[in-house]
Amino acid sequence: MSRAVWWRGVAEGSNNGMASLAMKLLLAPFAVLYGMALRVRALLYQGGILSIHKLPCPVVSIGNITVGGTGKTPATMLVAKELQQRGYRVAVLSRGYGGSLEGQVAVVSDGKSVLLGPEQAGDEPCLLAQKVPSLAVVIGSDRYQAGLLALERLKPDVLLLDDGFQHIRLHRDLNILLLDATRPFGNGWTLPLGLLREPRIAMKRADLALFTRCRSGQVVPDFGLPSCCSEHRLTGFNQLKTGEELQLETLQKGRVAAFAGIADPAAFFDGLQGLGIELAATVALPDHADYGAGQLALLERCITEYAPDWLLTTGKDGVKLAGCDLPWKSKLVATGLELKLADNGKLLQSALDKLLSS
Repeated sequence: MSRAVWWRGVAEGSNNGMASLAMKLLLAPFAVLYGMALRVRALLYQGGILSIHKLPCPVVSIGNITVGGTGKTPATMLVAKELQQRGYRVAVLSRGYGGSLEGQVAVVSDGKSVLLGPEQAGDEPCLLAQKVPSLAVVIGSDRYQAGLLALERLKPDVLLLDDGFQHIRLHRDLNILLLDATRPFGNGWTLPLGLLREPRIAMKRADLALFTRCRSGQVVPDFGLPSCCSEHRLTGFNQLKTGEELQLETLQKGRVAAFAGIADPAAFFDGLQGLGIELAATVALPDHADYGAGQLALLERCITEYAPDWLLTTGKDGVKLAGCDLPWKSKLVATGLELKLADNGKLLQSALDKLLSS
């Protein structure tokens, strides 16, 4: 078990024992200080001591209060498509994490062409640009500056702030919070001891909550927010080399291995098995894996040892591997992921109606 996987088990509250206790005693003071610093930061913005910048168009934020794995990308796709269906031109503002241009402001897609690749812009912005036709995408760690560039060059009607719950510097007109129904707050501690990016009191900034990874008929906790259950669904299996779609039955009958470089690889593997795909092997890589020599060697070792017919991965991993010249590329298959709302989108549509009519 890697240290990252072990730490996540501690942060989620699933790892116990003496080593876990020692880790908690070591990290608890740092978590307390971190949480206090974030409370002070929020109060400074609330009191007007730190400036909140407002853009001259509606801004919808989609984010979470924990570290990774709640499904922000499919949620952003869902909201973007809903706005596009209403006839609005939409641009996404993303940080561009993991790309060589991280920290700079740049246009990833102008809504007609994808202008930057994942090595420059990061995996999530490129996946959004590729999977949602006509969607404009701009990266920048300063989302206000990214928004100004988007307004100047792309003329959007609405801006989506991807992973923006903690980006208080930019005013948002609708603040959507994603919570993992299986573990909304992990072990209840902030980083570095827990999964929380900031204390739970920050939830008061949200206008509505979408609970992800809900089971059928699940009743979620009432946190005083309008809320809705949702679930992730794997949709479409496309060969990276040819772009052709494989039928689920082909994968169910074949010998399959899977790998993922995302925040919660286990959820991806469980989703595949839930579709009746038997996995001969799984490889969990670090979140936003860059697929350097070491990580590719792990995959090659897996192929040599288990001889799979197909090697399944996520869409975010697929965009980074699509341009690679690999001897086993014909085995690579990337899956799609969509968010299905239990109320058929009524809560989200009502919030967007209110936003766009004001």
